[in-house]
Order: sequence, then C-alpha cells, then structure tokens
Amino acid sequence: MRANPRRNTALLAAGIALAAAAYTVRQRTREAENDTPPAGKFVEVDGIRLHYVERGSGQPVVLLHGDGSLIQDFEISGLIDLASKKYRVIAFDRPGYGYSDRPRTTIWTPQAQATLLHHALDQIGVSQPIVVGHSWGAMVAVALGLDYPDDVKSLVLMSGYYYPTARLDVPLLSPPAIPLIGDLMRYTVSPLIGRMIWPMMKKRIFSPAEVPHKFEARFPVWMTLRPASLRAAAAETALMIPSAFALRHRYHELTMPVVIMAGDGDKHVDSRTQSEQLHRELPHSSYHVTHGAGHMLHHFAPDEVLGAIDQASTALAAEQRGEHRHIFPAPAQAI
Repeated sequence: MRANPRRNTALLAAGIALAAAAYTVRQRTREAENDTPPAGKFVEVDGIRLHYVERGSGQPVVLLHGDGSLIQDFEISGLIDLASKKYRVIAFDRPGYGYSDRPRTTIWTPQAQATLLHHALDQIGVSQPIVVGHSWGAMVAVALGLDYPDDVKSLVLMSGYYYPTARLDVPLLSPPAIPLIGDLMRYTVSPLIGRMIWPMMKKRIFSPAEVPHKFEARFPVWMTLRPASLRAAAAETALMIPSAFALRHRYHELTMPVVIMAGDGDKHVDSRTQSEQLHRELPHSSYHVTHGAGHMLHHFAPDEVLGAIDQASTALAAEQRGEHRHIFPAPAQAI
C-alpha cells in the first residue's frame, strides 16, 4: 500500500500544531497561577479541598459564583468589601473553579454541590447563612434551600436559570467535558479558542451596560481557561437544562425568604422566562429588576445587591398553618 505524502504531511503539521498549543496552554496556566495565587483559606470536606475567602463579622452571607467564574468575580465587583462591612462574608470557589477540587467520580449537579457546601459550612462554623447565588450559582443556592431548609436563613438569587429552555451555548460549549476527546481539546485548542472569543463573551454578559474598567483590568481570564476549569464549565453547561428539569417541580417547597434579582437587559438568561416566572411561582418572594443591567448585575449595581442582602437578613419566614409556603413579603415588592 503506497504512502500518501499529502496525508502524512497534514498529520505531521496537525501534530506539531497540537504540541505547540499544548505548550502554550501549559505556560499560560503556570503564569495564571503565579499571577493569581490562592487568596483565602482551604477546607477539606469529604476528601475534597475547597478554597474560600472569609471577611467581616456578624450574620453569615455565602456567595456562590456562576459557571466559568471564580471568587475574583465578587472581589472585582466590590460586593465582598461592601457586604463585609456589615456581614460575615464567605465566598467559595465552587468545585472545579479557582483552587477548589472537582473529582471526576462525581456528577456535580446543584444538589451534589449543595451537599458538599453544606458540609463545608458546618465544618467552618457557619450556621443559618444568607445564600447569594449568581447565574449557575443560583441553582446551587436553590438546592441548598430545598435540601437543607432548616440550615439556610434566606436566599438572594441573581440572574438565575430555573426553567429548561433550548440554549445554543449547550452544544457549543459542552464538548470539552467529553471524556478523551474533551481532554485533548482542553489541553490544546479549547483554551486558545476561549481566549479568542472572550471579548465577545464579555460583551454579551455585561450588555447593555459597558464592561467595567476594573473587570477589564483585573479579571484573571486565564485562570478560567485552565484545563481543569474548562472541564468544570463545560460540564455545568451540559448540566444546565437537566438540572433545571430536576429542580423545577420543587420550587414550591422553599420556605425561607427569597429575594430574586435580574437585569432587564440580560442577553445570557432571559429574565422574563426565568426570574419573573420563579417569582410568579413563589408569590410571596420579592422580585427586583435592575434597569439597564445585563447578566452581571452585581458589577452594575452592587449597592442594590447589598440592599437585597439587607432585605433577606431582616425578613422573617413563617409557614402558614398546614401549608409549606413562606409569607414574606408582600407580592411584587421591590427593594
């Protein structure tokens, strides 16, 4: 059988390109970790190491970031500094992000993450926290409220995804989570493609607002493009729709105060089919729309998020006799 010179040349060129990409990704990963070392503490729970930042004192407030992000998102927005003046703030790198582990032996659904975080909070002495979840983190916050209702004081849900819908980003961004093929992608081409499309993604999540200068200058984008972080992000993208399916029939079980927040210009998660619909399902929840904000409303209006935390802190949950519904506060109340 005669060799095909063109095919051999193409295979050699592809191999060299992949090797060069792998070298670049390895160097960028090292640089990112040198430039952005762990900012907080570690707690080992169920054999898994979680990284978290803790500041302030008083009523505990737990911050849970979204898909493809990390603690620095809340740092750069100013929310940690702002809230820690009044509260004991604990911000986690969720499993697989920043410096937190994400073993491949577990499917990290919102419920699985809620269980891990519940054990972590118990271990570091946090009880009855206000849980603040952004985007994918809002599903984890909801799972905490559903599975551990006696251990959560209240919820603040920002830009959340709660009901299954068709999403183009699922088939586009999930492949790096596929075993073997995804592994090859994550250590070679996926981080480089991710860096190329980052300006477009950044504009989308902040639109219609401008991307803040602080975010442009300080967000450690290469930390989120490391192979382990890309695996977590791709897996959570793939889990988005099934997770919403699994949780949607349980929302009525939430018995603690819930403050729902959304930006009216969110192009990543439609506030009307998500946050507004959740508010309708929880008629005694509080719903606040931030005008002119997109998906990253904690960057656009951190003071309003702090107002939501204040409201969640002072609200009292009281179950109606014979019913599992909370009576907080008047319907459609705005902050």
